[in-house]
Amino acid sequence: MKERIGQMFKDKVFLVLLVLGLLTIVAAAGVITVQRGNGGGESPYLKVPDQSNMIVQESIPQETQVAVAGDSNATKSNEENMQAVDSGNATAKQETQAPAVKAGTDKDAAQSLVLNFTDATRMTWPVRGNVLLDYSMDSTIYFPTLDQYKCNPGVVIQGDVSTPVVAPANAKVKEIGANEEIGNYVVLDMGNEYTAVCGQLKELQIKENEYVKEGQVLGYVAEPTKYYSVEGANIFFELTHEDKAVDPLNQMK
Repeated sequence: MKERIGQMFKDKVFLVLLVLGLLTIVAAAGVITVQRGNGGGESPYLKVPDQSNMIVQESIPQETQVAVAGDSNATKSNEENMQAVDSGNATAKQETQAPAVKAGTDKDAAQSLVLNFTDATRMTWPVRGNVLLDYSMDSTIYFPTLDQYKCNPGVVIQGDVSTPVVAPANAKVKEIGANEEIGNYVVLDMGNEYTAVCGQLKELQIKENEYVKEGQVLGYVAEPTKYYSVEGANIFFELTHEDKAVDPLNQMK
């Protein structure tokens, strides 16, 4: 029995030694393999390329990259375009809002006016409208409001209330006054002893001794005085030469 037990013990010891021997051989083979790999051969592991730059580049849209690359040029171009647009707008604005030329009432403009009215000069109508009462100094004409016949040294021209009344020619404002018959009036010296009178005005735009250009606004048509209530709103216009009334229609344009 003891012999049998001893034999079994020896068998186990042999198996243990055999296993240890095999383990030792395997370990030795692994060390040799590792040393061979460290000796300069290619790494057995797969090399993964650095993707940090690739990720950054892909995250920036292509349009953004183009804009960044040409930032200075693009900015300069945009600024130039904006300046060109602003310049064009400024020019258009100046052309659109160019101030109207005001009639010459200052000293420089007055010196440039030539008061040389003659019998060949043609005047501008002070207001455009129908002639309600003609000039008549050789015979009498009927005045509806007064219900009588009388001579008329000027013409009575129909005009709506608040219609602008303009200077018939270059002139100097000789007198500004008012009376019952023709209301507010202006006397204009046009040169060569020619004088014009505009009556039935309101909101006068001129002063005495002021020079006015042909077409400049003198004032506006007023409500008719009691002498012309039947005729309605109008302008009384008289032309004289050497203090004698003449027919203004003969010298109207």
